Amino acid sequence: MTNYQTLELSTNQGVLTIWLNRPDLHNAFDETMLRELTECMETIDKSVLCVILRGKGKSFCAGVDLNWMKSAPLNSYEQNYTESLLLSKCFLSIYHCPRPTLAVVHGVALGGANGLLAACDLAYCSDDATFSLSEVKIGIVPACISPYVIKRVGEYGAKELMLTGKRIKGKEAEYFRLVNKSVPSENLEETVGEVISLLRTSGPNAMSQCKTLIHEVANNLTLMEAYDYTARMIAEIRASAEGQEGMNAFLEKRKPNWVK
Repeated sequence: MTNYQTLELSTNQGVLTIWLNRPDLHNAFDETMLRELTECMETIDKSVLCVILRGKGKSFCAGVDLNWMKSAPLNSYEQNYTESLLLSKCFLSIYHCPRPTLAVVHGVALGGANGLLAACDLAYCSDDATFSLSEVKIGIVPACISPYVIKRVGEYGAKELMLTGKRIKGKEAEYFRLVNKSVPSENLEETVGEVISLLRTSGPNAMSQCKTLIHEVANNLTLMEAYDYTARMIAEIRASAEGQEGMNAFLEKRKPNWVK
């Protein structure tokens, strides 16, 4: 397993946990963290069941490291553009991860941190977690995270959160659908464990194909294009080894071979 400067990785029965590991800075991300997280997401092994993203120390992530951003006013447009592309590439690598991704949020999720969690397939938080799309408070905009935040909360929810930059707690984040569920902090690990248990009973390839299906239908296909695309996909998957195993297990009233 690769050793990273800003990340700590651990595995447990196929679950890969990626810890943002700059706890003294509430895991604020810099160029190094973005590059390392992107590399990690782009090299997920097929043996991985799912990926959990969380933060070491008191917080999930405080957004961009403003010390890294200090040079922005002195940089050329091209330099700022190149640095911004690191953000976009990182969020896209999370969104396109072939395995299910879960963000587990505690402490704060400020600014760009919301791009990290919104790009994940699922997000859970403690009730006392604090969220803010605070970019407007320092005169900038949440540009690179916007595709993923808007997918989660919708246009008008995004307007409320992005224009006001207000701070909200876990239950309100759940109301906005920024996270799937907010629970008392003492129940967070149990909630995540329950989700992982459900994922273990799903076909690994089927989950990856589901992610591809949802991406294509939500982003790329017209209704008539989806008409043919979806029929071809299910025809192929029915004939696949995993599809045959799953259907036979159901008919034979036994567990499929991916359930240990």
